[in-house]
Amino acid sequence: MPPLFASLLVAVYSVRNANPIHEPNLMPSKTPASGEPATPSQPPAPGDTKLPPDLARAAELAMERKGQDIVILDLRGLSNATDWFLLVSGTSDLHARSIAEHIIDELKKEGHRPDHIEGLRAGRWVLIDYIDFVVHVFHPAAREFYQLERLWGDAPVIPVSTE
Repeated sequence: MPPLFASLLVAVYSVRNANPIHEPNLMPSKTPASGEPATPSQPPAPGDTKLPPDLARAAELAMERKGQDIVILDLRGLSNATDWFLLVSGTSDLHARSIAEHIIDELKKEGHRPDHIEGLRAGRWVLIDYIDFVVHVFHPAAREFYQLERLWGDAPVIPVSTE
């Protein structure tokens, strides 16, 4: 199991068992070219919610495929694994897979290739890692079970309007 996915599962397990993890260094870190361990990026300045263009585009692509409950979590300053999570729900495994494939295919056409993809075949929880942001596309039951919004409860939430 790749390290990012395994770390997320450990963190989710800890939250579900009333032992929350509050130390960002428990998550795997992005390693800079120097080989030194990465430190969490600076926390956002108050009111600074300018999204990276490729993250905004991924959210737009999720809306094109009728993704539901779309939110962005700003993890800057909280995690050294990534800066942003894009959370999306589909109505079924097939719908979740379709949303994920659309994001992957369209961003690839625009020159943004994911570093890693997990769960695409099953469609219950698809993780698409673009390093600076990670897209999570869930079946509703999987989203309810893993509760990433609760796990990262300290992260500012940016709702994405589907209208």
